Amino acid sequence: MLALFCLRLAFGLIGSLLILNPARINPRFFRVHFLTALGLTALAAVFLRETADLWLWAALAAGGFFAFLGSVSWSLDRAPGGRPLIVLTALAGAAALLLAELAGEHPAGLGWQLAGDFASAALLGTATTAMLMGHSYLIAPAMSLTPLLRLLAAVAVAAGLRLALAGVGLWCWTEGHSLANLTDVTVLWLPVRWVVGLLGPLVLAWMAWQAARIRSTQSATGILYVVVIFCFLGELTGQLLLSTTGYLL
Repeated sequence: MLALFCLRLAFGLIGSLLILNPARINPRFFRVHFLTALGLTALAAVFLRETADLWLWAALAAGGFFAFLGSVSWSLDRAPGGRPLIVLTALAGAAALLLAELAGEHPAGLGWQLAGDFASAALLGTATTAMLMGHSYLIAPAMSLTPLLRLLAAVAVAAGLRLALAGVGLWCWTEGHSLANLTDVTVLWLPVRWVVGLLGPLVLAWMAWQAARIRSTQSATGILYVVVIFCFLGELTGQLLLSTTGYLL
C-alpha cells in the first residue's frame, strides 16, 4: 500500500510540472520536485524489494535515473534538457505504477484500479505542487499568479475526477451493503474518506483560489497545507477501503 502511495505521489509531482511554464518560475522549484520524486521512487523500491520483477525494477531504475538527471539539469544555467526530462520521468513513473499494479492484486479490476491510481496521482501531485508553489511567493512576491491559479484549477479537476470514481464505487458497493449498518467498519471509515479526502479538498481549493485572486498568497498557502493533509489521509483511507471491500470508495 505504501509503495503505491509513494509511486502515485512521485508521478503526480512530476506530471504536475507539465502544466507549468518554466519561464515564470524559478528553476529551484523544478529541482526540488525532481529530488523529491527521486526520494519517493527509492522509498517505493524499498517497499517493493521482495515482490518486484525485472520489468518493475527497470521502470523504477529509469524513474530514479531520469529524476536525478532532472535535478542536475534544473541546477544548471537555462536547464539544458529540463523539459524533456519532465516528460521522460513522468513516463517512467507511469510505467512503474502500471507494473506495480500488474504485480499485485486488483480486487476492483485492473482497469478501475489503474483509473484510481492515475486520478489519485493527479490529486496528490497537484495539491502538493500547489502548496509548494505558494511558498515561492514568500521569496518572489511579485511573481505572476498564473502558475498558482493553474495548479488550483488542476486540483479541483483532479478532486472532481476522484470524486466521480469514488461515487461509482460507492454506488456499486451499496447494492449489497447498507450505509445504516454501523456494525460494518467500512461505514465508519466512509465519512473520513468522503468528507476529508474528497469534499474537503474541493471546498478548500475554492477557498485557496479566492485568496489567491486577491493576492493573499500566504493565506492560500496555509489553506493548501490543509488540502495536502486531507488528500494524504483521504488517499490512504481509500487504499484501506479498497483492500477490505474491493471497490474504489
